[in-house]
Amino acid sequence: MNLPRFLFPVVALVAAASAHAEITWLTDLDQAKAVAAKEKKAILVDFTGSDWCGWCIRLKKEVFDQKGFEVAAKDFVFVELDFPRGKQQDPAVKAKNESLAKQFNIQGFPTILLLNAEGKAFAQTGYEEGGAANYLKSLAKFLQDNNAAGVKKFAAKADAEAKEAELNEALDGVIGPFIEKKDVAGAEAALAKFIKEKGVTGEAATRMNFNARMGITMATKPGDHEAVIKLIDATLATDSKSDFATELKGLRERVVQVRDQQAGAKK
Repeated sequence: MNLPRFLFPVVALVAAASAHAEITWLTDLDQAKAVAAKEKKAILVDFTGSDWCGWCIRLKKEVFDQKGFEVAAKDFVFVELDFPRGKQQDPAVKAKNESLAKQFNIQGFPTILLLNAEGKAFAQTGYEEGGAANYLKSLAKFLQDNNAAGVKKFAAKADAEAKEAELNEALDGVIGPFIEKKDVAGAEAALAKFIKEKGVTGEAATRMNFNARMGITMATKPGDHEAVIKLIDATLATDSKSDFATELKGLRERVVQVRDQQAGAKK
């Protein structure tokens, strides 16, 4: 197809705009830090299992690949740190990614970590429902913490979570034998005693109680979605406004969705 000469500049501009709008995913954090410093942007790091993690795949499809999400490129440099199970990965890349996951204490996938140009974290998120528009709103909110105070706040939270993880590991050793025997009463008693002796309070205690009871429920009532929903509702009755409560509300929606899908498949 031959175009009139006067259209060439217009076509070139459109092509340039389209190319500019595309998000480039780097795979090296050091390179991203250099780009972020030069362009005065933050860094969005996606810790993902691209070929096996269902929520990672959904996040990419529902958010990152959606038209309109590319506007986030004005604020962020994007990095994908992949942890595949099926496809081949360069051993050096694998080792570097694993080192970064350990450095940032990544506990699951997908984890979306937001860093300043120096590579210091100021926010963390993961999969969120609502598509690209909702995700952009969340990122805009997180960007408000891209400052010294935000980095300090995040570091303090991360430190508290690391200590909590140590307590949870110790708790597993305490209630594990009861769960193996499906001794619910014994596990509940050991849980209450552990929390009291360790002086765990507030949101941390709520989280520990829920996670332990979830383990008990999954061991004694595997596949029972109603039991999980009941546990979530009981927890939300005692705490409905914390960050953890927000996570539980999202979990409840997903459990209900899976329950309804399975019920529909049986009809």
